[in-house]
Amino acid sequence: MSRVAVIGHDGSPLNPEAAELLEGAALVAGGERHLAALGVGPERSVVFEGDLSGALSRIGGAEGPVVVLASGDPGFFGIVRLLAQRFGEGALRVIPAVSSVALAFARAGVSWDDAVTVSAHGREPRRAVNVCRAHPKVAVLTSPDFGPAELASALNGLGRAFVVAEKLGGTEERVFRGDAAEVCAMEWEEPNVVLVVDEGRGRAGKGWISSGYGSPGRWALPEDEFEHRSGMITKSPTRALVLSRLGPGPGDLVWDVGAGSGSVAIECARLGAAAIAVERDPGSCARLRRNVERHGVDVPVVEGEAPEALRDLPEPDAVFVGGTGGPFEEIVKLCAVRARRSVVLALVGLERVVPAGRILEARGLEVESAFLQASPIKGVGSMHRIVPESAVFVVSGVRT
Repeated sequence: MSRVAVIGHDGSPLNPEAAELLEGAALVAGGERHLAALGVGPERSVVFEGDLSGALSRIGGAEGPVVVLASGDPGFFGIVRLLAQRFGEGALRVIPAVSSVALAFARAGVSWDDAVTVSAHGREPRRAVNVCRAHPKVAVLTSPDFGPAELASALNGLGRAFVVAEKLGGTEERVFRGDAAEVCAMEWEEPNVVLVVDEGRGRAGKGWISSGYGSPGRWALPEDEFEHRSGMITKSPTRALVLSRLGPGPGDLVWDVGAGSGSVAIECARLGAAAIAVERDPGSCARLRRNVERHGVDVPVVEGEAPEALRDLPEPDAVFVGGTGGPFEEIVKLCAVRARRSVVLALVGLERVVPAGRILEARGLEVESAFLQASPIKGVGSMHRIVPESAVFVVSGVRT
C-alpha cells in the first residue's frame, strides 16, 4: 500500500512538508475537529469513529497517498502505535507537532522533566489516579468518561493543585488553575490535559532521568531508618519478604493496616506505589507522620481502628496487615475481598496462621506461609555472637 503520513496538529499552521502531503493526499483520516480545522472536505476524508475499524479499512484500501491527522505528537500516547501494528512501521511517515502535555506545562510555566505522564483515555483510570496519589507532578490525559471533575473528585482531600488545559492551540483554549473542589464544580470540554501537582514536594536541583522515577537505592531498610516504639516495627528481613509478596510499583495502591511505624507503607511509596497507612494508636500515628516526612514520600495516615477505618478507602491492589489488634478474622476477610492482587500478613502467634490461610483461600487467593527468624551477627568486644530476633510467620495470598 502507499505510504501513510501521520501529521500532528497543535493548532498552529502546518509546516511546508506537512501542508504539501495534506494537499496531495487521496484520503485524509482524522477526527472531525482536525478535518474541519484544516479544511478537508468530505469527498476525500474519513472520520475517526468508534473503534476506528472502518477508518482503518478505508486507509488500507486507499489507492493513493494517505494522511492521518492527529493531536500534537501522534507518537506519544497517540495513533502511531495502532497504525504501525496494522500497516507496519516502514509504511509510516510521522510529522509531529508539540504534544498536548508539553503545551499544558508551557501554559502553566512549569518545567516537566520530572513529571510523570499517564493516560486514562480508553484505559481503567484507577492506575492513573494512584500515580497522582504517589507522585508530586503528574500529567493526566483524560477521556470523555473520566475528565477533570472525576479526577479531582478521586483526589479530593489530598491537597493537590490542578491545572486544566482545555482545547489547547485552538481559539477556545482555556487554562484553569485551582484546587480539587473548584475543578469538581466546573464543566469541562474535550480535549483536555490535567496537571496534578503537590506543591509541597518535588525534585530539588537538577535531575538525570525524566519522570523522576529513579531507583530508591536500598530497600528493606534497617530499623534505625525509622522512628519506632520499643522495637515494634516489621524487621528488615521480614519486610524484604513482605515487599516481594506485595509487589508495589507505579500505579498500585497498598494498604498498610496496623501500620505502627509505617515502615512497610513508606517502603512501598519509595518503590513508586501509592500507600495508605491505617493505625489506631495516636502516638504511633505521630511517629508514623514523622517517618513519612523523613523519607520524603506521600503516605496519608488514617487514624482509626480496622475494619471500620478500611471501609471507605479506595480499592487496593495489595494489603499488608502488620498489627493484629481488633477483630482479626473480620479484618482479614475484608482485606481479602477488597485486594485486587495480594494480601500479606505478619503474625507472631501460630494460632492465627492456619485460620488466616483458610480465609484467604476461601476468597480465591493462592496461599503461601513461611516461618522467619533472622539472626544477625553482632560484635561483643573482640568476639561475635548470633543474636536471634523475634520469630514471625508471614502468610501471603495472591489472586490467581
